[in-house]
This record gives sequence, structure tokens and C-alpha cells, in this order.
Amino acid sequence: MRISALHTYPVKGCHRLDHHEARVEPWGLAGDRRWMIVDPDGVGITQRDTPRLTQLAARPRPGGLTLGAGGLADLDIAEPTDGAKIQVRVFRNKEPVPARLADTEWISAFLGHEARLVWQADPTARTVHDHAQPGDRVSLADGYPVLLANTASLDAVNDWLAEAGDQPVPMHRFRPNLVVDGAPAWAEDHWIGRTLHIGETTFRVAKACARCRVTTIDQETGETGRQPLHVLGRHRRVGQGLLFAVNLIPDLPAGHTTTIRVGDPVTPD
Repeated sequence: MRISALHTYPVKGCHRLDHHEARVEPWGLAGDRRWMIVDPDGVGITQRDTPRLTQLAARPRPGGLTLGAGGLADLDIAEPTDGAKIQVRVFRNKEPVPARLADTEWISAFLGHEARLVWQADPTARTVHDHAQPGDRVSLADGYPVLLANTASLDAVNDWLAEAGDQPVPMHRFRPNLVVDGAPAWAEDHWIGRTLHIGETTFRVAKACARCRVTTIDQETGETGRQPLHVLGRHRRVGQGLLFAVNLIPDLPAGHTTTIRVGDPVTPD
């Protein structure tokens, strides 16, 4: 079993970036979801309510990033180390965390309504609450530092879609950070509560990921349908959750980093 793909999402909800290798930090992959777009109340704007975010390209550079979208000139923006401090929430019901204001004008023009771009200056400020250890931290991701998906499980989902007369969906519908191949379908169900060794890096497998309507959004066009949530509801409903992929927490001491690469072996404990 090996890593077949690596992805990050520099701005929460934006188009993915593909990598051959990625640095692992205690709060996730380097550069992953350290930026977020928030509404006037400081609550994160995501693809759940704004599929247009699929059209936002974010290209990191040392000390900042460049944003691009059709119809707008690119915006090169530095990390706002001296920007205004504000409190933001990833979701309205989540605890507030500190961030720094980066931009309002370009982001508002892109979305067509008032919004602000913020940067998480201190990635140690937000804790992982469930299935976690006291020192676990997370970026501006939904709740966990890393999401891992299994290609064989996607094949199983696409078989169910074919049986239902629907088109297959690509893996990027599920917006994983790590993709593995060489494992049986749903092998990841049996890793929960255990550790995974990926190259020289150890991750704790916290929980299965309950999926939302973002999986129904075409990540290239922003168009929305009903699949794969409908078929997950038939085959992968556990309690109130429709499950696909698993949430990981890097097992790294504060201040330590490692590197993982496409092709690295993946071994459950």
C-alpha cells in the first residue's frame, strides 16, 4: 500500500493543489488551509453555501500567495503579519480563533458580496476537540489536520453509481490530502483508533469522515448534483453520518516536521 496522490488547499474551500511531496507539521500539511474567507460576522464561507469557491486558484509563494479567478486580475498578497487581529469561526457553532485580516476588496469582488480574507498567523491556537490528545492542533480545516482516502473505496462507490445509472465521480470530489492505493475497499474502516506509518511519519487515525454536500459539487465547474451523497446514504450510512475517508492527526511533537512523498509505503500498526 502506497501514497498515490497528495493535495493541499491553501485557502479553505479553494481549488486543490497537487504535490509530489509535502512537509507534515503538527497541525497538518504545510500551507494547507491557513487562509480562509469569512463573512462580515467572521464566519467561514465554504463551498457548502458558495460553490464559486471551486473557481478560486491559490498559488503559495514564500511569505504569501497569489490568488486567481476568471474575470479578475491576479492578486499577490503577503502574509499579513501586521494585519488587523480579528476573531473568526470555521463554522458558526465553533469556537472563535485569532486570525489576521489580509484583504477585503479583491475577495468581495470575486464573490460578489462583502467578504474578507484572513490568515491564521498562529496555527497552534486551534485545538482538535474529539478523538484527540491535549496537544493536538489543527489549521482552518473543518476539524482535523489531514484527510486520507482510499482509491479502492472510491472504486466501490463508482460501482454503486454505475448500478444506479449515474456517472462516476473523481476522487477530488472528496477533497482529501492523502490518497492511498493497494488497499482493499474500506480497509480504512479498520484503521480507526490505530496508527499509520507513512514513510517516516506516524499518523493517528482519529475517525471516519462524515460527508456533506460539497461532495456533490463538481470541483472544476462548480455545478451541483445529488451524487455521491445519495448512494453513500444507501450504502455507507452509520448513525447520522455518510462515511467516506478517514481523519488523521500527525503524531509529531511541537516544533517537529517530516516530509511525505508520493510512492511512500503506508503501513497500519
